[in-house]
Amino acid sequence: MNTDQMNPLNLIFGRRSIRVYSPGAIPDATVTKLLEAAMAAPSAMTKDPWRFVVVRDSGMLKQLVAALPGGSMLATAAMAIVVCGDMEAAFERHLSYLLQDCSAATENLLLAAHGLGLGACWVGVHPSEDSVRKVKELLKLPAPVIPIAAVALGQPGEAPEPRTRYNAASVHSEQWGSQPG
Repeated sequence: MNTDQMNPLNLIFGRRSIRVYSPGAIPDATVTKLLEAAMAAPSAMTKDPWRFVVVRDSGMLKQLVAALPGGSMLATAAMAIVVCGDMEAAFERHLSYLLQDCSAATENLLLAAHGLGLGACWVGVHPSEDSVRKVKELLKLPAPVIPIAAVALGQPGEAPEPRTRYNAASVHSEQWGSQPG
């Protein structure tokens, strides 16, 4: 393994949204690893309000497509993991903490998928009231559980180049309006 392959930042820069999938199932052991990685995310006061629904049924994946305007790739994905948050478990039962915790778990899931050679794409559910309602009904989620995102997963059928979207104009030094160095 060369030094470039060992650079941990390559995992981040190489992670790209994959919307085209090749045929192939994802083994249960791999799904467990993905969920372990998601649950290793930081959480406000270690409340871990995330909950996950693993969806493998092709009919259910197609129903998710109908519920999520940006989720067309779910129709050809091997599976999806729907990241949800339990308001009763969130720090101070605050939506903002729940969203931050579930977003961190979703990013860990995406990085783990890339690291394991899978393709993945984050599809937002929250804050679209229509999408939240449809996904809650479809997955029969209890009242305090809010669907935050659906992650399409499968064998990658495309290989976008690694990249960074660094923009120095987005960085301020000490105060707003001051550019670094």
